[in-house]
Amino acid sequence: MTKPTTQPFVQLGLVLDALAHSPVWPGYHCGLTEAEFAEAQDQLQRIHHHNGWFTADACRQMCREWSKLLQEEPLQRWLSAYAPGQSAKTVGIICAGNIPAVGFHDVLSVLLSGHRALIKLSKDDAILIPMLLRWLCKFEPALASHFEFVERLQQFDAVIATGSNNSARYFEAYFGHVPHIIRKSRTSVAVLSGEESEDELHALALDVFTYFGLGCRNVTKVFMPRSMDINRLFHAFFAFRDIGMHAKYANNYDYNKAVWLLNREDLLDNGFLLMKQDERLSCPTASLFYSYYDDVAEVEVHLSEHHTEIQCRVGLGGLPLGSAQQPGLVDYADGVDTMQFLSALDR
Repeated sequence: MTKPTTQPFVQLGLVLDALAHSPVWPGYHCGLTEAEFAEAQDQLQRIHHHNGWFTADACRQMCREWSKLLQEEPLQRWLSAYAPGQSAKTVGIICAGNIPAVGFHDVLSVLLSGHRALIKLSKDDAILIPMLLRWLCKFEPALASHFEFVERLQQFDAVIATGSNNSARYFEAYFGHVPHIIRKSRTSVAVLSGEESEDELHALALDVFTYFGLGCRNVTKVFMPRSMDINRLFHAFFAFRDIGMHAKYANNYDYNKAVWLLNREDLLDNGFLLMKQDERLSCPTASLFYSYYDDVAEVEVHLSEHHTEIQCRVGLGGLPLGSAQQPGLVDYADGVDTMQFLSALDR
């Protein structure tokens, strides 16, 4: 089995870098004509009409992050860790749609491992991945035979499916007879020492608010020492107050506030974010749960008991604050090595 060359993917990275950083066509070196570049920019501006969460800023954030990964050196370093398979298989992919192009890593993994992808898109993210693949085929027409968009998965050798805890039960029933990766709901947490600088707390705000907090890598729960002044968080978060002007986010904020006030819940409210002391890890959109600790060992025990619910951890004992939504190619969802799974299909 011959794996596709990385060159068209590197060229795609140049396109995404240009789209993320410049409203003006940078020249033919990006891989698109001036008319194609203008059309792509227009599509990023209009995609929110299809999905209100996918603002132009959110889509450009996706472009920025992927442009860093779709470069020759990180791609080759990633791929060099896996032995090539012997024969191509057909791999069904059921994509999530919570943040822009969230299923693209699975598609990339299947294509670069030399397999063929059957792609079932989420209705919430039905534009971006086809757009990315259309550009890939412009740079390498042979790739067009390596994937297909389908409404229903049929005639597949393996499946990668991402969904909620509820949908995962159905995925297990439907796809349990073939090799599979089935992902459930997860969220991310931050553990603070109380000694964080203002810049570090501002970085934490990125982990909370990027993509409106809808990703599994977004922080929905903060653990902080009892001595820490929670007003420091509100001060750092205030720079993101414009998020409250987004209609869908504001609707969630208003709804959750009304429900919690009716239930006489204790809340901290800054006008665009509701903070609630709660033992749970996952919170509703436009809110953030927090807990105090006296000894960080208590937090370690709690996180260990709930490790299957956690996608990533930032802060004390985890990734740097501000990096939650900047995963690398090897930062696999649910900690399951997708490329190893794909490499082993024909062994």
